[in-house]
Amino acid sequence: MDPVDLRSLEGAVGVLESPTFAARIVNLIGMPIEAATKLLPARAGAIVSRATSLAVRKAVVAAVSTMGAKHRRAPSKWLHRAAAAGSGGVGGFFGLPGLAFELPISTVIMLRAIADIARSEGEDIGSVESQLACVQVFALGGPTPADDASETAYYAVRIGLAKAFTEAAEYITARGVTDEGAPVLLRLIARIAARFDVVVGEKVAAEAVPVIGAVSGAAINLLFVTTFQKAAAGHFTVRRLERTYGPDAVKSEYEAIAKRTGVRRS
Repeated sequence: MDPVDLRSLEGAVGVLESPTFAARIVNLIGMPIEAATKLLPARAGAIVSRATSLAVRKAVVAAVSTMGAKHRRAPSKWLHRAAAAGSGGVGGFFGLPGLAFELPISTVIMLRAIADIARSEGEDIGSVESQLACVQVFALGGPTPADDASETAYYAVRIGLAKAFTEAAEYITARGVTDEGAPVLLRLIARIAARFDVVVGEKVAAEAVPVIGAVSGAAINLLFVTTFQKAAAGHFTVRRLERTYGPDAVKSEYEAIAKRTGVRRS
């Protein structure tokens, strides 16, 4: 592998195998997520799950309906961060019930930021496969699935989504997204939402801390957005290198870097 590409892959490994969103929140507010979760009302889990599923469904539709192939350019990270943090702040004003309205909006804004990063790494955003790869980023950022401990966090997620991802891409290519309730699309949405739900739940729990909710809610939203932008940068760096060297070669080098540097997380 070219030395420049190798350094790019090392950077991607560092991002994709970095501490989880929950760990970053602990560093920010000094309170474990488990303790913060106790401050949420009993119905919080159901509200978060419904909002997350809706957000991922809207993201899938937006990805394949509104993205177009544009000239490759540098991503506008701060513009999207400001927009997503702003929408999160407005939704936060209404508390937990506002999540159902705020999260789909924030998620689609983040999707645009992710697409911007994808373009900068040479992705053809006009293709369904690349569009769904953007949505796939929302499955990153949480803990590694327990039954995939033999893989790095990043590849555990990709392998777990592979079948649903491929089926959905084939379906959308042939039929579009006119039927959002098609089983093949619902399977992909459910798989991504199951992992995105974990991170959204951590975000909501952190914002439930009285002092945080009043003083630093914007910081939580910014951390939330930044987490997925960084994941997108790592994800699309890996995909760019896979187009050059092949998926197997890149995966092998990725795993070697993770083992050598000790950044592999569980």
